[in-house]
Amino acid sequence: MLQSFFQTQVIEAGCDEAGRGCYAGPVFAAAVILPKDFHHPILNDSKQLNEKQRESLRPIIEKEAIGWAVAAVGVAEIDKINILKASWKAMHLAIAQLQLLPELLLIDGNRFTPFKNISHHCIVKGDGIYASIAAASVLAKTHRDEYMLTLHQQYPQYGWHNNKGYGTAEHRKAIAQYGLCEHHRKSFNILPQQLELKL
Repeated sequence: MLQSFFQTQVIEAGCDEAGRGCYAGPVFAAAVILPKDFHHPILNDSKQLNEKQRESLRPIIEKEAIGWAVAAVGVAEIDKINILKASWKAMHLAIAQLQLLPELLLIDGNRFTPFKNISHHCIVKGDGIYASIAAASVLAKTHRDEYMLTLHQQYPQYGWHNNKGYGTAEHRKAIAQYGLCEHHRKSFNILPQQLELKL
């Protein structure tokens, strides 16, 4: 069972990202402040949930959270500053959008760039430990998936409605056939790897 909070003295927000390992599309991040007594039986790390479960949780989290926000950093910025820094930037953008600013941030992962005047704790696999981080992982994932479905309408050949930009066999095959488009992360050196795989 997920823990409801890290501490009870100050307002805390859970933060997580989605799409860090993708070949295409932005990286999304969410920040969520949950009531201390929030509980949902299926809430977990978004990677442990199926699409239907994530989609059912999203409106519940958005309705019952004390505060939540989602932000994205696009491929041009990812290619410019690298995916790790882009993930942190997306988290910062999400935190800055919160109408109620927290006094403590729970960050999924082992590193983070401090956000102005707010303490933070980095927690490896925190999305499977704390409810607020799990909620953030669900919002980041569902908002990103929704965005990738809109990109799929422009570039149906890559199968983003199925793979959401991840480097699946279907996606790699499409890249080998059609090359890269404007939404692919050029800094990931995708194309040379695919050409090597074809040899």
